[in-house]
Amino acid sequence: MKTKILSAENDAEMLEAARIIKNGGLVAFPTETVYGLGANALDTGAAEKIYAAKGRPSDNPLIVHLADAADAEKYARTCDAFYKLAESFMPGPLTVILPKKEETVPNQVTGGLDTVGIRVPSHPAANKLIRYASLPIAAPSANLSGRPSTTMASHVVADLYGKIDAIIDGGESDIGLESTIVMPDGNVIRMLRPGAITKEMIEALGFTVVLDKVITERLQGEERPLAPGMMYRHYAPVAEVTLFEGDEDKVNAQLNKYVNTDTAVVLCYTEDKELCKCPNAYVIGSRNDLDNTAHRLFAILRELDEDECIKHIYAALPDTNGIGLAIFNRLIKAAGYKVIKL
Repeated sequence: MKTKILSAENDAEMLEAARIIKNGGLVAFPTETVYGLGANALDTGAAEKIYAAKGRPSDNPLIVHLADAADAEKYARTCDAFYKLAESFMPGPLTVILPKKEETVPNQVTGGLDTVGIRVPSHPAANKLIRYASLPIAAPSANLSGRPSTTMASHVVADLYGKIDAIIDGGESDIGLESTIVMPDGNVIRMLRPGAITKEMIEALGFTVVLDKVITERLQGEERPLAPGMMYRHYAPVAEVTLFEGDEDKVNAQLNKYVNTDTAVVLCYTEDKELCKCPNAYVIGSRNDLDNTAHRLFAILRELDEDECIKHIYAALPDTNGIGLAIFNRLIKAAGYKVIKL
């Protein structure tokens, strides 16, 4: 398959992308979080193409992207909590899991579950694509399954060129991490995946937020993923990732053991001056600007993948306040939960 590269700035090419979606094809498109791999959410065959292109397990549900939160009523049983969340955070980087209406969204999109994830992206190209297609778009992140998510079109080309019909180039994603995923139950909001919409932001609306154990622990036995990103190893670079937890001085002393190793890279903050001076220390940002660290994380992991000499990546577990929880979540999944406590 020859993959077309289309421009988000060219209206004719956006209409072409919408036609591909309508005809059952696959289009990677930019969102404010990461790039998504889109298909007609009401087309069973199109959904199956997504799983095939990504090499994604078919029980890993897809997110349904809509142009307007009010459209959720067509596909899901909405509730007061949904509308309260939508009023504050939609369009935006939030996905809400709701009971799906029967005979609307195919089981192939929801991973066989009786729930559906609803999101309204704020990126203008994503919103335009949905409106031009005049249908809901099912989309996971536009990367090979298990790999770091894509935050620019060149990342998508590296993973999926020749496997999908088109890629819309809309520049770099603003946030750089996937959407926050929540499941409401009355006034209690269960968070399944942290993101730019933080626990603290949702609590400010008067909700009680409960963090699902899958944010910090792997799925066990026959447990099924209720949302994307819940699988055992996810967002992972080629190199093995190992994380350290404990007293800052002890962690830095441990990381210092690897900074001159030819096959290893140490991820560190700008404040870690001793590590940052070493040749194999890679600065991921400042502790005082975790939004920027989140924005850069997947791009850094992909950049490190380009160096075949790098076999190991070491880092300290980040703080879990605010968007730090999302960075924490992505790193422990990239590491396959390999965390060494000091």
